[in-house]
Amino acid sequence: MKYLKLCRIKHYLKNFLVFLPLVFSGMLFKLDYFLEVCMAFLALSFTASIVYIINDIKDIEKDRVHPVKKKRPLASGEVSIKQAIIVIIILILLILALLFFTNSLFKYANLVLLLYIIMNIGYSCGLKNIPLIDITILSFGFVLRVIYGGLIIDVDISSWLFLTVLAVSFYMALGKRRNELLKVKSGKTREVLKYYNKDFLDKNMYMFLTLAIVFYSLWSTIAITSSLLKYSVIFVILILMKYSMNVEEGGYGDPVDVILRDKILILLAVLYVGFTLLALYI
Repeated sequence: MKYLKLCRIKHYLKNFLVFLPLVFSGMLFKLDYFLEVCMAFLALSFTASIVYIINDIKDIEKDRVHPVKKKRPLASGEVSIKQAIIVIIILILLILALLFFTNSLFKYANLVLLLYIIMNIGYSCGLKNIPLIDITILSFGFVLRVIYGGLIIDVDISSWLFLTVLAVSFYMALGKRRNELLKVKSGKTREVLKYYNKDFLDKNMYMFLTLAIVFYSLWSTIAITSSLLKYSVIFVILILMKYSMNVEEGGYGDPVDVILRDKILILLAVLYVGFTLLALYI
């Protein structure tokens, strides 16, 4: 269990973004494409785990004084640095084996995995201490997931999909920083917090929230052939409003934690997925 916590298995939820290009291209039920994206999901998940472990090793001392992060396996001493490095090696071997046996090892799409690792190592090594750069890297991590999902099956990413994911990602990243600022109220655990204030984060959060709804609305009415999909805007608005309500109530603000701790938000997400699949495939 401690190694699963170290790999942040629950954060694999973010990696379902790789399925968006498959779903909205109308090819979800084409078995070959579906299996390719499933393999891409696993490869991306293992890659993300490597990034999380490297970040935890780098921030082990700061995490020990953080109200939430001190419970992580490395910060708590449950897992040693040596054990964490062994897990990283195992994950690298799993990724290589996965890509090799699916004939995906030399696909152009894998450059996205490499970029994801390089970007996040840069984040761990100091970029996270630069205001706005830190939020941009957090946000682009979500965008790369969608790009990877498109490249793995050679599907072009819609401009509206790109803009929607980008806007939602910035909104979530700003919300995370907002709650870290309110909960920790110091730079001991995250140096970049001293450059932010609540008003700045609130204003920009809701700017990106508005943009996300506008982009999705335009996408669902202009770029998608299904005449029913425009009604999914209702679910998107409710999901973002409920997410916003949760963020403003306080807590840590990590997107996965915000979602998994709210049954209503999960229900709205399930209803959105169900309605979208019906609109696109029935």
